[in-house]
Amino acid sequence: MFKYLFAFTLLILSTSCNQQKTPETKEQKAPEQPQRHRPILEPNRYNVAFLIMDGVYNTEFTAPYDIFQHTQYREGIKAMNTFTVANTLDPITSFEGVRILPDFDYTRDSIPHIDILVVPSAEHHLDSDLENTVMLDFVKNTSENATYVTSHCDGAFVLAKTGILDNVASTTFPSDIPKYKNMFPHLDVKDQVLFVHDGKFITSAGGAKSFEAALYLCEYLYGKEIAQSLAGGLVIEWDLDSVPKFIAP
Repeated sequence: MFKYLFAFTLLILSTSCNQQKTPETKEQKAPEQPQRHRPILEPNRYNVAFLIMDGVYNTEFTAPYDIFQHTQYREGIKAMNTFTVANTLDPITSFEGVRILPDFDYTRDSIPHIDILVVPSAEHHLDSDLENTVMLDFVKNTSENATYVTSHCDGAFVLAKTGILDNVASTTFPSDIPKYKNMFPHLDVKDQVLFVHDGKFITSAGGAKSFEAALYLCEYLYGKEIAQSLAGGLVIEWDLDSVPKFIAP
C-alpha cells in the first residue's frame, strides 16, 4: 500500500509543477512593442524641427518650443508645427534629467520638410558633438532648404562647425564667446547682444533669453501684436526695441 501512496504523491507533485510552469513560459515571451505615434503636421504651417540629443539643456529646448507651439492658438497666421528630431527613437535624457521621446530619427526616418531648424545647446556642443559628422551633415543639409536656422547658447558652435555661419554674423552664450572666437577666428562674432539675425540665421545667447530670440522670430513673421500676445500668454514682458540685438541690414 505504501508504494501506491508514494506513486500517487509523485503524480500530484508532477501535475502541480507542470501547472506552475505554464504561466512562467508565457511571461518569457517578448513584450509587444508599443505603437509609435507620429506628430500630426497640419498643412499650410511652418514645420519647425528641434534637434535634440543626450545632454540637451531644458531651457534652450523648451523656451522656443513653448513660443512656437503657441502660434497654433492664434488666428489669421501661418502657425507652426513643432516636432523633435534625434539620432534615435529611444528616450533622450536632458542635462537636467528630463526624458524626451523623439518624434523622428534623422538617421533612418523620412523627415518632413523642415522650414525652421532649432538647435538648442547641449552638454557636449563644445567638444565631442563637434566630431559627430552624421549630426553635422544633417544640420548642414537641412539648412540648405530651410527658411530659417536658429541656435541657442552653444548651439552656435554646431552651426559654426558645419561652415554655414562663415559669411554671417552670430553670437553664443556670453561666457563662451572667447572660446567661440578662438575656435572659429574667421567668424563675425557679436558680443553684448541677446541675439543676432543675419540672413536666414538667428543665433542667441541662450538661457532664459531663448524666449526673446523666439519671440523676435515671431514678431518678424507675424508682427508686433501677435508677438506680444504670445509673450503675454507666457507672462513675459516683451518689447523688441529694448532688447540688445544685432540685426544685419
